[in-house]
Amino acid sequence: MIRPVARKDLPGLLRLLRHMDQSPERGVLAPEARDLEGLAEELEDGLVLLKEGEVAGYVGLYPFWDGAALEGPLAYREEDLPPLLEAAEKRAREVEVERLYAFPREENRVLRRVLEEAGFGLLHVTYFFVKRPEGLDYPAPEGVRVEEGFPGAGVYRELYRESEESWALRLRWTDEELEEHFQDPAVHLLVAYLKGVPVGLAEVELEGGEASVAYIGVVPEARGKGIGRTLLSEAAKLARRKGADLLRVRAHDHEKGALDLYRGLGFSLEEAVATYAKELKARR
Repeated sequence: MIRPVARKDLPGLLRLLRHMDQSPERGVLAPEARDLEGLAEELEDGLVLLKEGEVAGYVGLYPFWDGAALEGPLAYREEDLPPLLEAAEKRAREVEVERLYAFPREENRVLRRVLEEAGFGLLHVTYFFVKRPEGLDYPAPEGVRVEEGFPGAGVYRELYRESEESWALRLRWTDEELEEHFQDPAVHLLVAYLKGVPVGLAEVELEGGEASVAYIGVVPEARGKGIGRTLLSEAAKLARRKGADLLRVRAHDHEKGALDLYRGLGFSLEEAVATYAKELKARR
């Protein structure tokens, strides 16, 4: 039986999440809390699969980008994954979601196969790297300077659009939304200028003693000059000034330059996550 999650299901769901944590081959986007009260606060639109009164599987649904994202599906047995996925799709259609996303770990071959058999297509694999922010001090190339601060919505959008062809989310934001975002004291924007012309950006987000480079990119005509490395160096300096002891970066599988840069600078691979998507109805 598959039904909405209830408070009495939380101990069983907690056991299922801890089972997932034991192996990266079971990994998928899932609730972060690992205590009953935290789960009770975090869960929104979730379903559980019950067998003999016990939680045998879980799938959740929440708004994301231009559609909804799945938590899971997650189950002890492979044969329980398709019915959970089917139930989530049904729920998504009921609330008129147009596009559904799923985020299994790269190693989770079982769930990836289930998703593909259900019509989900692989968009990309994202690699997450970590390193202490020390040892990343590099001089800026001649004619290059890096400034911290929001340069205005127009300049930002152009840099964002030109630096990486797969970036699209921020292009939908209004000027006011962009300005509000960069007024957040936990968000810092670094802009690289080559002979006075903006050519690259790095967005650094701080939380709990860690700094994450959410976006980093250089426009095509300015690549190969060491500007990306300079931006990363400035991000590391900012992280140290703010007291962060860990720097996180990420890159998609097609961003070969960024992947080579991170590996060459001594970053360690933390995890790799595959992004899948399925269109649930035709777009206008």
